[in-house]
Formats: sequence, structure tokens, C-alpha cells
Amino acid sequence: MIRYTLICDNAHEFESWFASSASFDEQAKRGFVTCPVCDSAKVERAVMAPAVARTDRGPRPAEPAPEATAPSPAPVPSPAPRPAALMGEKEMAFRAMLTALHEHVAANAEPVGKRFAEEALKIHHGETENRAIYGEASAEDARMLHEEGVEFLPLPRLPEGRN
Repeated sequence: MIRYTLICDNAHEFESWFASSASFDEQAKRGFVTCPVCDSAKVERAVMAPAVARTDRGPRPAEPAPEATAPSPAPVPSPAPRPAALMGEKEMAFRAMLTALHEHVAANAEPVGKRFAEEALKIHHGETENRAIYGEASAEDARMLHEEGVEFLPLPRLPEGRN
């Protein structure tokens, strides 16, 4: 994690944490990094000195608390939080393709549920008519189908809109 001191185009300074320098660059480019004071998305890294721990000295003594002199000004209310994008355009496009694939399979194949391995073997051995089917199979059933030479393709599950 990297902590950056940031400054907006209105000269407001603030700090934020990022997974990496590239993460900051990507988020700033997409407008996800905004000033907490004025909500400006024109944000840059401020000049800052790196914090380096010295190992040649012992532990630092605790600093005394500053004396209270005048009451601090009232806090500035922060703007209402904006929703953060949980998925980028590529992830949303991938989810749309996966949904279309599931819809295509459901429209063009027969659902056989937990009998998938049994039905696939019957079709493979010619005991029943050749047709497109879909259903569920355990890892053990999938291994057995593979060893028998049955061609099949596992479909990734849809996240059901939870994310």
C-alpha cells in the first residue's frame, strides 16, 4: 500500500491510500479520486518526502500532547458520498457475454439437472438420441466423463447480481 499526499486544482491537500502507483494513476484517470473538500476530480500527487524509519537510533520518546489554546473551528461538512464503481467496463462486458452464453444454452439445450453424467454417457454410447443437454455434474462425474471420451464444457456460474 502507498499513501499519497494529494492536491486538487483548488489547492486543497489531503491524503489517500492506494494499492500501487499504477492503481492511483488508473483511478485518477477514471475520475474516482476526488477532493473531499470541493469534490474536484482534478487531483495530482503533491510533492512529499518519503517516510523512512531509522534503525540506528533507539525508540523515539513519546511527544507531549500539544496544549489547547483556542477552540478549533467547526468541521467542514463533507459532500455526500458518491457510489464507487465495483466493476470496470471490461468486467461488465464479460458478465454480459457470460449471461448471453447462459441464455443461449438454456434456449438451445435440454436441462437434465443432476442426471447430466448419466444422460451424457447414454448419448455418447448411442443408447439415446444425440441432443444438446445441460445440467450438473460432480468433479468425480466430470473426471469419469473425460476418461470415457465424452466431450463436454463446464459453464461458469453467474454471480446472480450479488456484486
